[in-house]
Amino acid sequence: MNRNILCIGAGYVGGPTMAMIAKKCPDIRVTVVDINESRIAAWQSDQLPIYEPGLDEVVREARGHNLFFSTEIEKGIEENDIIFVSVNTPTKTFGRGAGRAADLQYWEKTARQILKHARSDKIVVEKSTLPVRTAAAMERILLSGQTGVRFDVLSNPEFLAEGTAIADLESPDRVLIGGRETPEGRAAVDVLADIYAHWVPREKILTTNVWSSELSKLTANAFLAQRVSSINSISALCEATEADVGEVARAIGADSRIGARFLNAGVGFGGSCFKKDILNLVYLCESYGLHECAAYWRQVVEMNEFQQERFVERMLRSMFNTIAGKRIALFGFAFKANTGDTRETPALSIARDLIEEQAEVVITDPKALDNARRDLAGCDQRITYEADPMRAAEGAHAIALITDWPEYAALDFEQVYGRMEKPAFVFDGRNYLDHTALFHIGFNVYSVGKAPLTHL
Repeated sequence: MNRNILCIGAGYVGGPTMAMIAKKCPDIRVTVVDINESRIAAWQSDQLPIYEPGLDEVVREARGHNLFFSTEIEKGIEENDIIFVSVNTPTKTFGRGAGRAADLQYWEKTARQILKHARSDKIVVEKSTLPVRTAAAMERILLSGQTGVRFDVLSNPEFLAEGTAIADLESPDRVLIGGRETPEGRAAVDVLADIYAHWVPREKILTTNVWSSELSKLTANAFLAQRVSSINSISALCEATEADVGEVARAIGADSRIGARFLNAGVGFGGSCFKKDILNLVYLCESYGLHECAAYWRQVVEMNEFQQERFVERMLRSMFNTIAGKRIALFGFAFKANTGDTRETPALSIARDLIEEQAEVVITDPKALDNARRDLAGCDQRITYEADPMRAAEGAHAIALITDWPEYAALDFEQVYGRMEKPAFVFDGRNYLDHTALFHIGFNVYSVGKAPLTHL
């Protein structure tokens, strides 16, 4: 039996995930709905609302055939059998748990909307990142009505990395589905597993209880972020002792128990998930009285913030203890390459710190300038935006590389150097550029966790 799919939420998770399901399951009708009319219009156009390598091709292949975008949420709830919930769950900014707990107001509104408009049995799939036991709360809402409609709630967390989301969807390390350990719950899990089995090997489809699935998502992101903060803490020690963090990372990464991934020192992690999920985990630990566990995970976020502060302090110290009135070119504003996403990007706090020191900041990025303008609204008197990195470097005293876009490594730095004020500085926040070559051109080069190469 073919079942129609609805996804509520057309953002970074819902849009790409549903596009891939539609592509791989041409016999299933997939509809993505959102209250944001301009976002839906963008999904229906040639200018998609998010940038992700390969996404355009996947959407074009399925759109209009078995992939549809709409603002008719109530109609979608009535007509479809499986409902993915992929709404925003930001960190709370008010009340109890502010700054740590997830803000579930949009999630609860969606649950009540499903209850109100469902006319037939539904499988409801949590796709948003949510606190543990949220599925049980959704069940209580959905079962509070006297409609005679049956709801089975599953947890199916996403493990996508922005910049490689399409490849991650095409060939995932695993698909995780959590459900109730009852005959009805197991049957619902099987329905969702059969959909993914259109292209994912069965051995990569893992099934657990709902709570293990919910906690696995938070834990995965916490462990990845922990590795980033761990190597960044060592980078500070390397700078103090003249060790090389790249050599240290290579040495410890050769240990098969550790592995080499997520050991690249830099200005810190960003994106919508890591910080939010760790703070969610912190709040969860606190809620159960596990204060030592909460403090342990909170330190991962604090180290990330320290790394960004340290990056600016090193710039200030290296440039004769003042950057007031100096032009600083930020190369990159997206939190990572191959995405336009600027949520929790290190560039935001770095730009604000530079402005506070009265620097003249020029930001360049191939995909994220519009988001940068929105993020830094109100700071316009000291910030300019320039799509061309060569023009951004014109008259600059320093370049701070924040995002490791390939375009930056391919620049003619002889020309860049010729356009800059002297002495010219490069602060490589991703250890991405050829530091020796830059030094021979004439730059004073400061990287993360390495001794500087300086002519001063």
